This record gives sequence, C-alpha cells and structure tokens, in this order.
Amino acid sequence: MRIVAAQRGYTVDWRFISLRLINAEIDYDSHFPAGYEEGHTSGLRLLRVAARARAEHGPAAAGSFYETVSGEIFDAPGATALTPAVRGSRAFVEPLLARAGLPAGLAEALDDTRLDEEIRAEGDEALALTGRDVGTPIIHFSPPDGTAFFGPVISRLPAPQDAARLWDYVTGLAGFPGFAELKRSLRERPQLRSYGVDSGTAGAEEDWHAGSRKTTP
Repeated sequence: MRIVAAQRGYTVDWRFISLRLINAEIDYDSHFPAGYEEGHTSGLRLLRVAARARAEHGPAAAGSFYETVSGEIFDAPGATALTPAVRGSRAFVEPLLARAGLPAGLAEALDDTRLDEEIRAEGDEALALTGRDVGTPIIHFSPPDGTAFFGPVISRLPAPQDAARLWDYVTGLAGFPGFAELKRSLRERPQLRSYGVDSGTAGAEEDWHAGSRKTTP
C-alpha cells in the first residue's frame, strides 16, 4: 500500500483493527494455536500507542509508527527472538517512537485501556463493510461509498512496478459489481525474517485456516 501510495499520490487514512478485541469472546485455547492470545494482546497494546500518536500528531504519525514497528517485529535481524511480552513493552516501543520521529512519552498509552473503545469501534466499522468472516488487512476503496475487501494477502514484497500492477488488478476486481471473493488456503510463508524467510527466497507452502497455519497432529 505504501509503495503504491507513493507512486500514485494517494492519501491513505490508516485505521485500526485489533484481533484481540474482535476475538474478545473467543476461547483462544480451542480456536488458535498456542501463543496467539499473547501475540494479539501485544498487538492491542501497540495499537493504543498508534491511536495516541494519531490523536496528538495526526494520521501520518500513525502510519509512520506502524511502518517502524512492523519492520522491527517482522523483518529486523532479531525478529525471531522477539516475544509478545517484549513487543508490548516500553523498552521496545520507546526507541521505535524516536526512530519514527515521535515523542517517547507516547509509550504511556500501552496500558491506556480508555483507547480500546476507539480501536474497537474502528474494527467494527471495517467488519460492517466486509462481513465478519475475514481477517486483516481490510482496504476500503474510495470511501465513503466504495466497497471494502480483506486482502490482498501476498507472501513476497513486490518490486515497485509489480506493486502498481498488482494494485491495478485488485482495484479492477474491487470495482466489478457483485465480486466477493478469490481465495486459496495454501500460502507461502511470508518473505520476512520473523518467519525464517530471507529476502530473495520463497517460503515453504503451508495450509492456513481461520488466520493461522494448520498443524498436523
């Protein structure tokens, strides 16, 4: 999205959706693999910081914070060693805020549950556009009247020219009346260090179900 926005001059309004809040009534032990609840909880803590950054410094600040944090979590050299507890801590967040050009004091929002209502409302708004049996990301095309879809889900970072081409295909499908879904559950592991996949290589293909990799007993 950032690659295409830079090429096409788009303005992106980054909104929030918390898997922890969406799944608040779900028994994690029976629905998800081990560790998902902790991961979703640390994600909610980081969204609180993003929400505070947006409120105090504008929408671009939320985008900058998200880009910095996601790069550190998913594709930094030490990504595989980061635990959910570390990812949701002030010691982790404060240096990343500084790297994003934001005040380190925004890390105080990690524990500010008052922000959860705003985050929950934006997640509910997104799911009202797509239906609830989807994951993230959700893109709302040409709001407020355009359609919205979950995806696209891709495992490799495209080159700039390929990103624009992929975007044109996606928007073409999104603009076709009545189009609802094009899906497969077999996916390559994402081309990210946190998944053990280096740039320039393809991850192993795995079968996914309900947002998580299927495991063989």
